[in-house]
Amino acid sequence: MPSHFPQLGAALGDYRARHPGDGALVAAFSVFLASHAAVFERGHFLGHFTGSAWLVSADGGRVLLMHHRKLDRWLQPGGHADGDAELARVALREAQEETGVAGLRVEGGIFDLDRHRIPARGSEPEHWHYDVRYVVRAGADERFAINQESRALAWRPVVEVAKDESLDVSLRRMARKWLTRHS
Repeated sequence: MPSHFPQLGAALGDYRARHPGDGALVAAFSVFLASHAAVFERGHFLGHFTGSAWLVSADGGRVLLMHHRKLDRWLQPGGHADGDAELARVALREAQEETGVAGLRVEGGIFDLDRHRIPARGSEPEHWHYDVRYVVRAGADERFAINQESRALAWRPVVEVAKDESLDVSLRRMARKWLTRHS
């Protein structure tokens, strides 16, 4: 078993202890983690791990969302692990690349988990993303730069994201989690 498996397994166990209601989801992630050596590779077509960032402002009151070009919806920054089993590092890298915000830092362990189906596109078959999400906090400089993956970026009050039914259910869930944690 590769050395990163026990590390992520322990992080999943820590998440389960903090969020006992997510036990079945954590179990699915753990089973997938142990299923194959290539679970961090995009070429593992059954599914693969991804890392995402709940990118909050320095004061924690706002979150930076991107309007994803291919998916045509507002999402958190994130992407494929591409072989990197350190998913917090993946989340940080993706946040930096997709937003251009300087001085970002990861805070704490796993913040949220989301397993979602990705539809077939081109030569890529339908598959699962096992998305592991981390809090990434901006520093004093919150300026962003749009890249080729997004149509827009916007700082949104977390309170509004929690209530906005036009947004993805997992964004609203993370907003509620954040508000509960910081109320």
